[in-house]
Amino acid sequence: MKPFLLLATRAEDLAADDEYAEFLSCGGLDERDLERRRIEREPLGEVDLDRYSGVILGGSPYTITDPEDEKSPAQVRVESELIGLMDEIIDRDFPLLGACYGIAIVGRHEGAVIDRTFSEPVGAAMLRLTEDGRADPLFGVLPETFEAFLGHKEAITKLPDHAVHLASSAACPVQAFRVRTNVYATQFHPELDVPGIQTRIDIYQDYGYFAPAEAQGLKDAAAQANVVHPPAIARRFVELYAR
Repeated sequence: MKPFLLLATRAEDLAADDEYAEFLSCGGLDERDLERRRIEREPLGEVDLDRYSGVILGGSPYTITDPEDEKSPAQVRVESELIGLMDEIIDRDFPLLGACYGIAIVGRHEGAVIDRTFSEPVGAAMLRLTEDGRADPLFGVLPETFEAFLGHKEAITKLPDHAVHLASSAACPVQAFRVRTNVYATQFHPELDVPGIQTRIDIYQDYGYFAPAEAQGLKDAAAQANVVHPPAIARRFVELYAR
């Protein structure tokens, strides 16, 4: 099998390693099957898509809607490189699963309106599949309603007409969409379980997602959530596209 490629942008080693381990676990992969590039550290360089079964674009503390003069040089570079890679991915309809930051990258490339209207607090939310989501070969493995872990400062306010809307929540209308046949993006984190989100709460408590004093309460609430279905997306992505 050709490996999948995880494009990661988390500068904190614990968060980066946790994300990698989570995608390995929920994708049913071992390290031979999932190559990781930490592009917050060094330039992306050439990506020969023919070497891979598909691409996974993980989450990030970066946000597309940060003021340009407040973005670090690494953030500016990462955005530019990923948007550039989307040219080939979209043109070839190459399999992609983008999570959280991934939905912003794909959305920006495709002309979606992205702003901070529909931000959501860190924790679990109830999501609902659209009619297209229920019929989709990837998202159709999920029940019509399910809980997922998330937490984001920005979100898509309006999808382009050519995008297929797959899932929503009460607070955020675009939780997932598809472009063409094989390019997917989610606002929520399909890879996260309770220990995973608790780790990220600890790591990112000073990043403006919530007041640091709220961290323990958020961790306690996460432990009570019933988030069991989203990892099926990563597993199904591998099943559909491994080659």
